[in-house]
Amino acid sequence: MNLASLLETWGDTNVLAMAGALVGFIFGLAAQRSRFCARAAVVECCEGQTGDRFSVWWLAFGAALVGVQALVWAGALKPSDARYIGAVGSISGAVLGGLLFGAGMILTRGCASRLLILSGNGNLRALLAGLVFAVTVQASIAGWLAPARQALASWWPIDGGAGRDLLQITGMGPTGGLVLALLALGTGFYFFFKTHQRRWGLALGAIAVGLSIALGWGLTQAIASQSFESIQIQSLSFSGASAEMLMRVLSSATSPSLGFDAGLLPATFVGSLLGALLGGDFKFEGFKTENKLGHYLTGAVLMGFGAVLAGGCTVGAGMTGGSIFSLTAWLTLIAIWLGAGLSWRIHRRMGWQI
Repeated sequence: MNLASLLETWGDTNVLAMAGALVGFIFGLAAQRSRFCARAAVVECCEGQTGDRFSVWWLAFGAALVGVQALVWAGALKPSDARYIGAVGSISGAVLGGLLFGAGMILTRGCASRLLILSGNGNLRALLAGLVFAVTVQASIAGWLAPARQALASWWPIDGGAGRDLLQITGMGPTGGLVLALLALGTGFYFFFKTHQRRWGLALGAIAVGLSIALGWGLTQAIASQSFESIQIQSLSFSGASAEMLMRVLSSATSPSLGFDAGLLPATFVGSLLGALLGGDFKFEGFKTENKLGHYLTGAVLMGFGAVLAGGCTVGAGMTGGSIFSLTAWLTLIAIWLGAGLSWRIHRRMGWQI
């Protein structure tokens, strides 16, 4: 059965939800087994190392760049149709939101995707922080925090189009993007095998994390090209998806219609849970004396507000938007790393445990 038949039989929204579930399951399982974590990668860099966690993160990012840019080069993906490039954005939102998100993920001991992965492993601290994150995201989209978010974003807006596309700004085009992606993947392999030597299973997990982002872009672009409805092409992003899932849980009458995000979060959780059970990593964990509840709650709020202000989380804006070389996505990713590094250094200097 081809894609057109699937759309005719099941409908656009259901097929999109199935696509989101497939991508989410692969990401959840691969991220759990490879211990993919942006926060841990930042901490290693702050400690002057390019160790286990950084090498996994960079290899995954390189794989995402290559997978997505290969789709663009082959004509199977049109980045200009994505919101990270085609829609109006904000330079101030990307920078300020990224800094807040980075500081928050140090406090919660994980970014939005990592909290979901850890929740599937039985970590109740991550589950609580994830719930606060989702509430804050919704409040920042259309609640009490929305006016503050809109005010900060209005400081430096940027029109959608070529001005948000780094490959067009620099004149490199699709071929240049693919070359840069291959360089990133090559350095990813260098750091990985410098640290992990012959651990091929871990490398495959990291690559699967990155390629799941390309799979999301490719599937939604294919569905959009076959559908008679207006379909937004997208891939992995956990901020908007978290708010959408929260609204589904609270009220089925007002919840948004099915789509890619509807399948993404549940399947990511299931993938992580399966990985934890297969690897013997599942264990219920609550708060201990050294696990400060205030840190987790404060960090979740900072991440939720920062994600909406920046237009995405570490995976959503940083890797998904970064893989199509969106200017604001790269600014967000850089700001997240800077914000996380600064927060980590402040905590170490003050002697605070995080």
